[in-house]
Amino acid sequence: MKVVCLGGGPAGLYFAISMKLRDPGHEVTVLERNRPDDTFGWGVVLSDETLQNLGRNDPRSAEMIHAHFAYWDDVAVHHKGVRTVSTGHGFCGIGRRKLLELLQERARELGVDLRFETEVDDIEHLMAENDLVVAADGINSRTRHRFEESFRPEIDRRACKFVWLGTHAKFDDAFTFVFEETEHGWVWAHAYQFDDDTATFIVECSEDTWRRWGFGEMTQDESIAACERIFARHLGGHPMMSNAKHLRGSAWLNFNRVLCEKWHHENVVLLGDASATAHFSIGSGTKLALESAIALADFVNAEPNLEGAFRKYQEDRRLDVLRLQSAARNSTEWFEDVERYLHLDPVQFTYSLLTRSQRISHENLRLRDAAWLREAEEWFQAQAGANGVHRAPMFAPFTLRDMRLKNRVVVSPMAQYKAVDGCPTDWHFAHYAERAKGGAGLVYVEMTCVSPEGRITPGCPGLYDPSHEAAWARLVDFVHAETDAKLCMQIGHAGRKGSTQLGWHEMDAPLESGNWPLLSASAIPWSGRNQVPKAMDRADMDMVKGQFVAATEMAERAGFDMIELHAAHGYLISSFISPLSNIREDDYGGSLENRMRYPLEVFAAMRAAWPGDKPMSVRISATDWAGDRGIDGEEAVEIAQMFRDAGVDIVDVSAGQTSVEARPVYGRMFQTPFSDRIRNERGIPTMAVGNIYEPDHVNSILMAGRADLVCLARPHLADPYWTLHAAAALGDEDTAWPDPYLPGRDQIRRLAQRGEGIGIRV
Repeated sequence: MKVVCLGGGPAGLYFAISMKLRDPGHEVTVLERNRPDDTFGWGVVLSDETLQNLGRNDPRSAEMIHAHFAYWDDVAVHHKGVRTVSTGHGFCGIGRRKLLELLQERARELGVDLRFETEVDDIEHLMAENDLVVAADGINSRTRHRFEESFRPEIDRRACKFVWLGTHAKFDDAFTFVFEETEHGWVWAHAYQFDDDTATFIVECSEDTWRRWGFGEMTQDESIAACERIFARHLGGHPMMSNAKHLRGSAWLNFNRVLCEKWHHENVVLLGDASATAHFSIGSGTKLALESAIALADFVNAEPNLEGAFRKYQEDRRLDVLRLQSAARNSTEWFEDVERYLHLDPVQFTYSLLTRSQRISHENLRLRDAAWLREAEEWFQAQAGANGVHRAPMFAPFTLRDMRLKNRVVVSPMAQYKAVDGCPTDWHFAHYAERAKGGAGLVYVEMTCVSPEGRITPGCPGLYDPSHEAAWARLVDFVHAETDAKLCMQIGHAGRKGSTQLGWHEMDAPLESGNWPLLSASAIPWSGRNQVPKAMDRADMDMVKGQFVAATEMAERAGFDMIELHAAHGYLISSFISPLSNIREDDYGGSLENRMRYPLEVFAAMRAAWPGDKPMSVRISATDWAGDRGIDGEEAVEIAQMFRDAGVDIVDVSAGQTSVEARPVYGRMFQTPFSDRIRNERGIPTMAVGNIYEPDHVNSILMAGRADLVCLARPHLADPYWTLHAAAALGDEDTAWPDPYLPGRDQIRRLAQRGEGIGIRV
């Protein structure tokens, strides 16, 4: 086969090597526009897994590379004048120039034709003259641009500015992160040793800080000198170096995240950064390039035609690429928002940094560095007022006003649809009593409606009749007598989403008969099938506000420890907040201040009726998942702040369910970033919710400071004793079990100690 590789970086060279290894008869040429020793980076980071893959593919080049590696096991974080070190992370690095030299040497040994300082202006000619054209021409690939309609690239320009520098300062004991506050804003560095004398030193900052510093107008020498001043105490008198031709414009970059929908066109295939990129903060760009080169060579040599080879290559590599890009996106966004976290204590800040990509979890960090994590957990407990205690973060106490929770686990509100005429039944008693016995610190009851017309379905419970109050009081009395869990009543009104079928029939669909009239902020139906609600007038607002107050007073008489105003998920209060459902032209529509006017009126009236020593929360939808037309993360912060200013104690941060137009992005802990932002930008206590199902998730969220409490719904449907089982799986012996269940506790602990499954993954 006659093959030409466009680009003499690691991807192109290693593919050429791999092709010659599989068939020495292949005629392989590498065309590179730069000189053999030109490179625009300094060091390359590879994992042990990648090294093993290289060793299996070509032991000779793997040995050559291995001989020039610098190894380190630690991550060091300099923050607020404190150096925090965590070990067990296992990195290795090599100079990018040295890596290219070794790959060039190996390619020549195998008979690859290397041609440097060669521009390619006519790719169609190359396509005609060769069987296979491999476009490994980098992040700014000309080939990808030439056939853009076929490749359909998605290019996401990220927010921060960075420059890739080098130094002879020593960082040989750790991969080092340095955060420095300057007169123009925060600037940080990613530094690591890659040979005996040289380290990579990537300087990064927000675009605003970059502009205030004037880096874009500086000469190369001026810019380097400014960076040397910023990081002087970490450089030990050593200068910084650039191997770019100039520093103006191109050397300070914004990272481009690239992913192509299709990776091939006719006999051209993309490889490396041309097809997909991964942000440098997770050090996986070269890993992707080398492993993709191996896979492409395998399929080209194994498949009967290029079309089949290209299809299998993309199918095989795309999932791994997407996983890494997901981790890289998390990491990238953490650094873009790092000023949100710089107020954290160095212990929590370091934990947040280490777990930023979600590839390292709480228990994975324990495997890497148990001693450091133990210290971090003890720090967390001390912050919670439990000095000298070593327990996982989920078992730390938490206080809201005079309510003290024994732990940070919350049973999230989950509709049961089993009420009769708004009255909770024995089903509710058994359901909530079991979960209160299950070990969680706080147990929510489902959204409880303030009127018959405010119900979502005929099976939803209410707080508008004395029989309702009595039934709830029976539950509260039992929970308080038999457990140390606290109970929260979530109070709401269904608005335009009301008068619908039970959840296990057809969600949000109108009743087949017997529908009741609906109210909402505007006369906009939930969907084309649902009835048009009445746009509330002042009399309606006063009536409904009075119903919320009456329900609040009932909740107090029933003995609940806490109440929550449901202002999310498209229900009545939410319909005022979202511009998708509120098109009013009076004082209650238009600006966010106006849209929040009625929700805040209702909240204030409830707060005034609720005892001052008892906490009150609010659930919000932090995004409509509708792009620029709906609420987004920035507006959610303002919504949370308005409720906080009105006296809310903690914000229950959910997302979506406000419009049928929503296009949510699901995933593990997918709503936690909204909680994270509100908590760390404004210092408002928050609860995280949304696809959280393992103790590891709970502990990671809490330890990183992304929320103060963590809500789990479906796990508690499957296992009322989720918290007790999690405690056993984690070896926590301080979690109290109900006395009649102690033999079960002892057995489950024995099973956990023997490593036998107990239904909870840690």
